This record gives sequence, structure tokens and C-alpha cells, in this order.
Amino acid sequence: MSRFSRWGGELYTGDRSIDFVGRRWLWYAISAVIVVGAAIGLQAKPLDFSIEFVGGAQFKVTLPADEVTQDNADRLGETVAATGIDAAASPVTATSGDSAIDVQTLPLTSAESRQVVEAIATEFGVDAQQDINQSEVGPSWGETVAKRSLVGLAVFLVLVALLIAVYFREWKMSVAALVALLHDLIITIGIYAWSGFEVSPATVTGVLTILGFSLYDTVVVFDKVRENTKERRKTHRTYAEAANLAVNQTLVRSINTSVVALLPVGAILYVSVVQLGSGSLKDLALALFVGMAAGTYSSIFVATPLLAHLKGMEKPVQEADRRAKARKRHQADRYAQVPAFAEDMPMYDDPDAARAGRGAVAAGTLLEGDLDDETGDEGDEGDDQPTRSQPAMGKGRVAPQPRGEVRQSGSAGRAQPSRESRAKRGKK
Repeated sequence: MSRFSRWGGELYTGDRSIDFVGRRWLWYAISAVIVVGAAIGLQAKPLDFSIEFVGGAQFKVTLPADEVTQDNADRLGETVAATGIDAAASPVTATSGDSAIDVQTLPLTSAESRQVVEAIATEFGVDAQQDINQSEVGPSWGETVAKRSLVGLAVFLVLVALLIAVYFREWKMSVAALVALLHDLIITIGIYAWSGFEVSPATVTGVLTILGFSLYDTVVVFDKVRENTKERRKTHRTYAEAANLAVNQTLVRSINTSVVALLPVGAILYVSVVQLGSGSLKDLALALFVGMAAGTYSSIFVATPLLAHLKGMEKPVQEADRRAKARKRHQADRYAQVPAFAEDMPMYDDPDAARAGRGAVAAGTLLEGDLDDETGDEGDEGDDQPTRSQPAMGKGRVAPQPRGEVRQSGSAGRAQPSRESRAKRGKK
């Protein structure tokens, strides 16, 4: 646990970094494969809408508490399918508490309903009049729920786009957030189709719930992006680097939040599918589980890289990024513009003093060989004389331009005055 905490601290400070934004094309490709797979699932296995949406017949069989089991529910479905009625070929069964088992079929005629009731009564040995409750469900209620859900979804998306654009003062954040939401919706619906679960009103509730969860995680990351990009001139980071740092800083938080949310939902999903077999509960749990996982993925791998991609197309951002890269290059090597060594460059006793641009020959002396050893006179006239050092390059102190070559002083051979004490002045 301490290692995970240390890892999270390094991500937050930037000492350790995962390149989410720089590898955005990889994440785009992975998301595209998942979305295409979900779309293929919708084409290959259309959604199985429940009786509330398509209408049909429902039979509630009252049994003793010890007989209300998933095995008897499966047995009831096999009994109804064995009647040979086309509308009852694929019945949906589920336990209802500890007192009854429900079975649903497509709309049946009166004769077909009586045939199904007789088959159930014969198989389970119950009274057809008292223990089997039959009801007809029309599709009008389900259609109303579906229409209102679509209207609510459209209003939600519009309000979300306006809220994000006003809060962050950036419409590109709204676009990235909406793309992430649509990404989550398509994946959730596609996995629902592949799983073969029935689409019930509980499924609609779960789908609408995951939108808020996905948006919440995305807004948290965007808020950190805004904070990091506000002071980019001081940090010398490009927009992509600041956005990537924001994802790394919120990564541990996103993982912790998602795990805490997914654990109870996964437990509900397991219990409802394996033990209870409750239709509405497992439909809600599956939608929540898939949607939450997809929302966490999209906020990290889709929304923020897409935002950095869109912002990178703006000319002011491109210019700021170029300046940031230039400052980083200068900080990496401050002497990158210092001229390279050449054979005709002047040589000094103290190269460091000359390199610092002090503008004069160090110690005012010539190198050995410039004076004749025996006479002390100057050497050949053709010998190169030392010159002033070149001005310093880059930032820092700049030496003045030299006015001319440094020549040997004529006063070097004369006696130099010395300072005497006041008591000896004037005395010979």
C-alpha cells in the first residue's frame, strides 16, 4: 500500500509520468475497436426489450417458499416453451420474492393463454384458478418511458455542453466531454446486446445514471487541466504536457473512486445473476457496472487526449508551445550557442576568464614564444597578437565590443612610481 501511495505521489509531482496524451492515437484505435465491436453486437444480436416495451402476457405462479428457486424458474420456462406456441417459444422467467415465479411471453390469444395455464398447473401440481395469476401488459407504458428517456437524454446533453462551456470558458471541453459520454453509451448498449440481457425500465435507469458518473470524472480531470495550463509560462510546459500532468495527478483518485463504486455494483450483479435470478436487479447492475468502467476509461484515455488534440490546432497554443520548447532547450544546455573550436581562435593563459567574456587578456601577458627568450623583444611581426575575448553568448552578462587589438604597452620598461610614507617625502 505504501508503494502505491508513493507511486501516486510521484505521479502528482511529475517525477513519474505516464504518457496518456502523447499516445492518443493508440487510445483512439483501442476505443474505435471497442465501439465497432459494440456496434456489431447491436447488428448481430438486437436488443431484447422486455414486456413493458413490446407488450405481452405475464403469468405469476404462487409456490411454497422452499420451491421458489432458480431451478424451478428454469423448469417453468421449459414447460411454457414445450407448449409449441410460437409466442411462448422464448419465455422469460424470474423469481419474485420467496412466494412466486414470474414467466413472461409475447402477446397470446385466449386459447393460447388457457393452454399455457393448463401446462403450468399440470407440471407443478397447482390450482389453475387460485395459484396462477395471468395479466396482459400493453406496450404503451414502455413506449412512454422510452420517449421520455430520450427527451431527458437530449436535454441532459444540451445542458451539460452549456454548463461546461460556461464554467471552463472553453467550448472544446464540451466537445470532448460529449464525445466521451457517447463513447460510454455505445459501449454500454453494445455489451448489453452481446450479453443477451433483457432491456427493462431498470436498464434505462442505469444508463441515465452512468452519464452523471462519467461526466463527474471528466469534469474533475478538466478542472486540473485548467489549473495546470493557467501558469504554463512559469512552468515552461506545452499544453499537451500540462494536460498529461493533470491526468497523472488525478489517476490515483480516478482508480480509487472507480474501484469503490464498482465493488458493490459487481457484488449486486453477481448475486442477482447467479443466486437470485432477478430480472430488474441484474439489468440495473449490468448497466451500472459497464457504464462506470467505461466512464473511467473515457475520462483518462479519450476526453483529455481529445481536448489536447483540439487545443493543439489553435495558433496561439502552437506559438506558446514553441516558446515553451525553446525555453526547455535553453535550460537543458545554456551554452548550446557558444561557437565551436577552430584552429585560428586566440589562445589565453586562462581560458575560463576569456570564456566568461571579461574583455581583456588574462593577467595582461602573452604566451610563451611570443617574446624572444634572449632579448625580450617582440617576435616576428607576422606572429598573431592576442585579441580581446568574444562577447558572451546567450543570457547573462554581455561583454562590450572590443575597440581594437591589445598591444604591448610601451611603459613596461620604465621605472614605475612608488608610494612613500609622509615622513620620508621630500627627503633625499
